[in-house]
Amino acid sequence: MLDALRHEVFVVGQGVPAELERDGRDPDCVHVLAQSATGEPIGTGRLLPDGRIGRMAVIASWRGRGVGAAMLVALMDEARRRGFAQTHLHAQTHAKDFYARHGYVVEGDEYLEAGIPHIAMRAKL
Repeated sequence: MLDALRHEVFVVGQGVPAELERDGRDPDCVHVLAQSATGEPIGTGRLLPDGRIGRMAVIASWRGRGVGAAMLVALMDEARRRGFAQTHLHAQTHAKDFYARHGYVVEGDEYLEAGIPHIAMRAKL
């Protein structure tokens, strides 16, 4: 389920090479899965063992409806529950304001990751 959703968003939708999207770290992560009322998977994200939040993905037809925000809050809550004082992430630059609304601040300069402009961000919990 998670693989198919991320493939749709990242590989098909954004042109990220499949071998970059599948980094082998999933078994070590805590995952969230958002589902529609009918059980359709509509979003996912993960918390890595080092406190990094990543692979935030919402299918196009569900964007702008609070799915990403709910998943991010759930991942931040899980990080807090695990004793982290902060979380960090690599935001696609176009999503910088979304993360800023949840307390993330920019660290450093924009860079390319998988050919897409990104910015490092960090939030205190």
